[in-house]
Amino acid sequence: MTHRTPALEVVGLSKHYGGLHAMRPIDLTLGDGDRLSVIGTNGAGKSTLFNCIAGTVRASTGRVSFFGTDVTRTSAAHRAGMGIARTFQTSRLFDNMTVAQNVYVALGGRRFPGGSLRPVGGDAPRWDEASKLLARVGLEKVHDAVVGDISHGEQRQLELAMAFALEPKILMLDEPAAGFSPAERARLVTILRELPHEVSLILIEHDMDIALAVADRVIVMHDGSKILEGTPDEIRRSERVREIYLGGAIDDVA
Repeated sequence: MTHRTPALEVVGLSKHYGGLHAMRPIDLTLGDGDRLSVIGTNGAGKSTLFNCIAGTVRASTGRVSFFGTDVTRTSAAHRAGMGIARTFQTSRLFDNMTVAQNVYVALGGRRFPGGSLRPVGGDAPRWDEASKLLARVGLEKVHDAVVGDISHGEQRQLELAMAFALEPKILMLDEPAAGFSPAERARLVTILRELPHEVSLILIEHDMDIALAVADRVIVMHDGSKILEGTPDEIRRSERVREIYLGGAIDDVA
């Protein structure tokens, strides 16, 4: 059997601020096409893990490798250039531009190298691609709306379209369903289930239904530590997880 290099390998990754341990040493491996959800209550260390992997926060100890290359000391921009696209808990959009213009800018570089980043005029194929990405996330009706005028849920959908524009090898989504209506959450599950097989996914999500519905593997964090890793069914059956989530029911999304 041929051994394939993992898309992502994390070994002994930790983060502390003086005597405060925001995240204790964690190991994880993500293969090509894997779908991993990281769950836990507020303060569990999920976002710290996410930021250390993406490179926006420098880890205190440990190693991060993308496709066999050690990137532990490299910048977030360098990691993004290797094919890692991510969203954030808070929107990072161009509020004074239209929805389509935001995606047009995101398309610059990877898919349309050498083109202008100015979302005025431009080339028709790039605008066509922007329209396709907006339709993919259900935003075709607000194509020409100014971002500052659309709903919070629609802004989160726009961030997803912009991440797709980068044609990522690893897609990292930080609370993508925040502010979504039930209908929008159901659509998000469909979108994530339909991701190309070659794209690996890491998802941080408070909505347990979404986290378990799209993942083939789940990591549970608590007080800065990884306390459990397993399949969605194993997580549903875990009494420890039920205790952490105050006895709430853990159900799947239809």
